[in-house]
Amino acid sequence: MDGLQRWRILRLHVEDGIPLTALATDTGIGLRTLSRWHARYRDGGIAALGNLPRADTGTRRMAPELVAFVEHLALTRPRPSIATLHRLTRGEAARLEVKAPSYATVRAVVRSLDPAMVTLALEGPAAYRDRHELVFRHRAERPNATWQADHTELDILIAGAGGKPERPWLTTVMDDYSRAICGYMVFAGAPSAMNTALALRQAIWRKSEPSWAMCGIPDVLHVDHGSDFTSHHLEYTAVALKIRLIFSTVGRPQGRGKIERFFRTLNTEVLPALPGHLAADVPKPRPSIDLPALDQAIGEFIAQYNERTHREIGVSPKAAWVADGWLPRMPESLDQLDGLLLTVPTHRVVQRDGIHFQGQRYLSPTLASFVGRTITVRYDPRDLSEIRVYDHDTFICTAIDEAHPNQRLTLREIETARRARRRQLRKDINDRIPTTPRHEPEPPPSSAAPRRRRLRTYEEDD
Repeated sequence: MDGLQRWRILRLHVEDGIPLTALATDTGIGLRTLSRWHARYRDGGIAALGNLPRADTGTRRMAPELVAFVEHLALTRPRPSIATLHRLTRGEAARLEVKAPSYATVRAVVRSLDPAMVTLALEGPAAYRDRHELVFRHRAERPNATWQADHTELDILIAGAGGKPERPWLTTVMDDYSRAICGYMVFAGAPSAMNTALALRQAIWRKSEPSWAMCGIPDVLHVDHGSDFTSHHLEYTAVALKIRLIFSTVGRPQGRGKIERFFRTLNTEVLPALPGHLAADVPKPRPSIDLPALDQAIGEFIAQYNERTHREIGVSPKAAWVADGWLPRMPESLDQLDGLLLTVPTHRVVQRDGIHFQGQRYLSPTLASFVGRTITVRYDPRDLSEIRVYDHDTFICTAIDEAHPNQRLTLREIETARRARRRQLRKDINDRIPTTPRHEPEPPPSSAAPRRRRLRTYEEDD
C-alpha cells in the first residue's frame, strides 16, 4: 500500500472526524497501525505516509570477505556465470566458516557493480571509451571551416561488369558547420585515392545545378587513416590548396559521428526502396540496377537532404551553408584543380594514332608534336569521352575519344597538324645547320710536283 492509499483511509479520521476505533472496525486495519499512520502524518504530512526504506538498505547481508570474493570473480575475464559464482561462493563460505549467501544475494552483488567498471575490466579501454567516456561535441564556427570525408560500403548489390553482382562504396564530403553534403562519389571496388580525389573535386568546384550551392576550398579536412587519405597525393594536394589535414585517432570513430549518421540515414531511407537491397534475415537478392542508376538515386536524395530541415541545427543544410551570403575560397581554375586531384599515377606514350588508354583511343591535333613521348593522363572515370594530357605538370590539350558521337576530328585537322609539325621540325633543323660550310678545302698549289705512281708489289694493291 502506498502513501496515497493510506491517506484516503486516514482522511476519514483527519477531515471527517471518524474515530480510529470505528475506522479500524470498518477497514479491518489494526488500531495500532492507524495510530502509527496518524503520528507520521502529524510529523511530516502526506509525504510521510509513503513506504519507509529498510533500515539495512544498502548494506550487504553477507560477509565482507565473500563480497570481495564475488566482485573479484565478476571482474575477471572470462566472467563466470551467476550459477558458477554462487557455487564458488558457497565453497569459499565453507572455507571461511561463515554463512553461505543465497543465489539472489550473489546476483545482487554482481548487478550492483558500476557498469563502467565492468566494461573497462571485461571489454577493455576501447569499449569503455565508446560507451561511458564523456564526449565533447564540436561544431565548426562557419561554413567551409571544417569538412569531413569518409567511405562506407552500401547495403545493396548492383550489376557490375558482365552482370556480376558487386557491392558498391560511397565516398562523401560533408561540411561540419551546416551538415551539407558538398560532394560524393559512388564506385565499385575498394576505396582509392582517385575516388577520394573525384569526391573532393566535385565538392570544391561549382556545381552545374543552381540549387547545389556548396563549393569552395575548406580550411580543414578531417579524414580517417585509410591508405587513400594518407597518400602523398592527397597530402600534396592539401599543401597546394592550403588545406590543413587532420586525421582522426585510430580506432575512435567519434570524431566522424556526423557523417556516420548521414550514412545511417542513407541506408535506412534510400537503399531499402531500391532493388538489390541487403537486409538482415533476407536471402541474398538478385541485382537489377547498375552503378549509374544507383548514382542517380543517391544524387537525388542528397539534393533533398540539403534542402530539408536538419533536426539538430534547426534549418536546412543549404540555408546554414549560404547563411547571410559570403564568398568561398576557390581554386584559380578547374585546370589547376584537375592538375592537383585527377592525376593518374601511370604514364602513356603517344602513339602515331593517338593515346591508347583503358581500351580506347584519344586524338588531338596538338599531339602531333608529342608522338613517341611519354605524357601524363588525367581523367574523370565517370566521363571517359575525353582525357586531359599533361607534360611535366603542364597542360597540353584535351584529347577526345575517337568514338565520341559529337566531337570527332576530321582528316583535314590531322593533316594540318602534321604539316605544321613538319614545318617546325624543318625550321629547327635549319637553325642548327648553317647554309655555308664552316671549313672550305684549300686549293692545291700551282707549283706542286706531279704525283709519282707507287710501285705495285702485289696484284691486290691499289
